[in-house]
Amino acid sequence: MLGLARILGRACARGPPGFTGNWPLTTGNCLDFDQLQTFLEVARHASFSRAAEKRFRTQPAISSQIRALEDEVGAKLFDRSGGKVSLTAAGKAFQKYSQETLDARKAMLTSLAEMDHVPRGAITVGANEGTCLHILPEVFADFKKQYPDVSVNIKRADYAKILESVTDNSVDFGVVSLPVKDNRLTVVLIHQDELVIIAPPRHPLGKMKSAAVADLARYPLVLPKAGHTRDALDDLFRERRLKPNYSMELDSSELLKRFVAAGVGVGFISRSNVQEDVRAGVLAAIPMADAQLRRDLALVFRKDKALSRAALAFIEIAKRHKSSDVLTSKSK
Repeated sequence: MLGLARILGRACARGPPGFTGNWPLTTGNCLDFDQLQTFLEVARHASFSRAAEKRFRTQPAISSQIRALEDEVGAKLFDRSGGKVSLTAAGKAFQKYSQETLDARKAMLTSLAEMDHVPRGAITVGANEGTCLHILPEVFADFKKQYPDVSVNIKRADYAKILESVTDNSVDFGVVSLPVKDNRLTVVLIHQDELVIIAPPRHPLGKMKSAAVADLARYPLVLPKAGHTRDALDDLFRERRLKPNYSMELDSSELLKRFVAAGVGVGFISRSNVQEDVRAGVLAAIPMADAQLRRDLALVFRKDKALSRAALAFIEIAKRHKSSDVLTSKSK
């Protein structure tokens, strides 16, 4: 370990190639990784308050870290004029090296931990609310049972934020609805699903075995505010030349179910997201008689990403759960 400490010490003393500020060891200090993570969050969101939320700290604490970091490197990293936060030229250069440093640290720790050929380290997965609640728990439980030494972190976000987090390397994987059109990403199908109509059990639709799309136009609808599901529904109504009554738009699948159960309107949701509510008698799930809208989920990650043993193991377990889902659906 002493040799590794000396190598890290020399790297801190030199600073990154091409950086012209006063690197920390000129004052006998070395940047800590927590400062770099804070800097990257501020840079990513162009906001000290958003960075504070992400880092679970107060805004003054984040500002203090950035001031200390700027003092250490001898350069102004952010321009705060005009009420906006933006990177300076030095900040842009520092952003690149900061990300490379954190990536190298993570790779080093994972590589050393896996020298005994057992997956260790940590993985971070980005997913939306419904996926976190209804799809991933079984995958994570299976993974943790087999690899208890691997730490698993979840970041909840919407579709666009998940893809952004995957491409900027702030998460290892994202779980999103298909299709995914970004050719920088590898896409692995892990769950097959379909949209169903949901209504209170005593609703006229709740008593039907299936319902036509035209039947829905007679009732107020509770729909997702945005995303693949909303786009597919809007396209479906447009193709059928129907004018649906949009009663409420929500950005949470759990809220959508609660408002439908309360009688605000009928809605649409993935079958897997409503199974517990149907068993509890809170909601009825009604297939569409004359249309089928799929909502298949995929695990996505950067094509250029060097995957750890833990990451490879997670992919295999997620794929295995997809296979068991398919077998279960075929047996019904």
